[in-house]
Amino acid sequence: MAMDCTYRLRIPHVAGQLAKVAGKIAEHEGLIGDVNTVSVAKHEALREITVEVRDKDHAEELAAGLNELPGVTVAWFHDRAFLAHDGGKLEVVGRRKIETNQDVRDVYTPGVARVCTAIAEFPAIARRFTSLGRSVAICTNGTRVLGLGDIGPLASLPVMEGKSLFYSQLVGISASPILIDTKDVDEFVETVVRIAPGFGGIHLEDISAPACFEIERRLIEALDQPVMHDDVHGTAVVTFAAAIAACRQVDIRLDDAVVGQIGLGAAGFGIASLIHDAGVKRVIASDPNEAAQAQARERGIEIGTLEEVMATADVVVATSGVPGLIRPEMIRPGQVILALTNPVPEIDPDAALAAGAAFAADGTSVNNVLGYPGIFRGALLAGATAINLEMKRAAAWALAGLTVESELVPDVLDPHVHDTVAQAVRQAATDSGAANPDRASAQF
Repeated sequence: MAMDCTYRLRIPHVAGQLAKVAGKIAEHEGLIGDVNTVSVAKHEALREITVEVRDKDHAEELAAGLNELPGVTVAWFHDRAFLAHDGGKLEVVGRRKIETNQDVRDVYTPGVARVCTAIAEFPAIARRFTSLGRSVAICTNGTRVLGLGDIGPLASLPVMEGKSLFYSQLVGISASPILIDTKDVDEFVETVVRIAPGFGGIHLEDISAPACFEIERRLIEALDQPVMHDDVHGTAVVTFAAAIAACRQVDIRLDDAVVGQIGLGAAGFGIASLIHDAGVKRVIASDPNEAAQAQARERGIEIGTLEEVMATADVVVATSGVPGLIRPEMIRPGQVILALTNPVPEIDPDAALAAGAAFAADGTSVNNVLGYPGIFRGALLAGATAINLEMKRAAAWALAGLTVESELVPDVLDPHVHDTVAQAVRQAATDSGAANPDRASAQF
């Protein structure tokens, strides 16, 4: 698994030394990223160089190679992911400072009792006078984490903390990881229902199929706040937006195209369903799992073999989890290919283009971080009790509208992108009748 390592190097402070270091890194097939100067003395410079390497063994080989350079010493090297996670990525920070005794009286006793009494009498005002209106619970049991599979809830926590960071930084939502240590659907649903009153929305994450579909369905029925499984719907929204942008660049009308979906796991089923429900005339999918096939047929999605999908589809989306599944000879001239399995796609985009594809991309840019923060913010702003098709479709078209020429999706770290998605979702909730002004958040 590729990793980014930072090497702290003591380098002689004379002309050409940094070039020699760069040459040694290239010799060991490392890819240089950031270069930071920590300090410069008369005879020595202390620099930190970040390098992408293949794995831990490759990192150690590069360290040994750098130490072979005359006058160069590797002071230390670390996997940047562990540096970024040291101490955890989250903390609870108050919005009000407590500096005087009057502050204590205002935020706690005796003042808090009056607010509690008011909420008991008028529950709707809790969204104004508590954090409820800008909070989301990220619930998981860790049964399908990224490409790592069933690693359990505790090992999934770094992912959930990462999701929380994006919520906070990009849209101002306080998101709390909730680890639910069960694979039983009934226990999972009951747990979420019991903790749900403390949150404005429920974000489901990294739950294996088919349990994820049943869990989401039952929670939507049971709760009066928005519930969304991000692996299904967030990924689908961003992929739909990417397909719109890709088709626009090669003059294909997506609504008139045949769309092929390879792989019907949580993400694949969500993508195929959203594209079908959003008005694409024909969606054909392939998956070896008969239960997944039956579920797709119920949604009006046609089922075919891998070869039939490749021979028929104008736009192909692949989320199979099988690297190299699409062979170059399967590519039909003029196709749009989105091979999204990470870290190794079903076909390398360059190979797809060389085989005749009009447009090809992998999963490095199709990131569901572009979707879920704005979707939930829009839902909370509207006071929506659910996230419906119109809201997801509005989010996808908003993202596609922000995509510049030659790109597949907009900048994931641009706050304007997420605000635009939120406003589009809010408007769609209002237009579709899903909004409830009495529940709308005014805290952003």
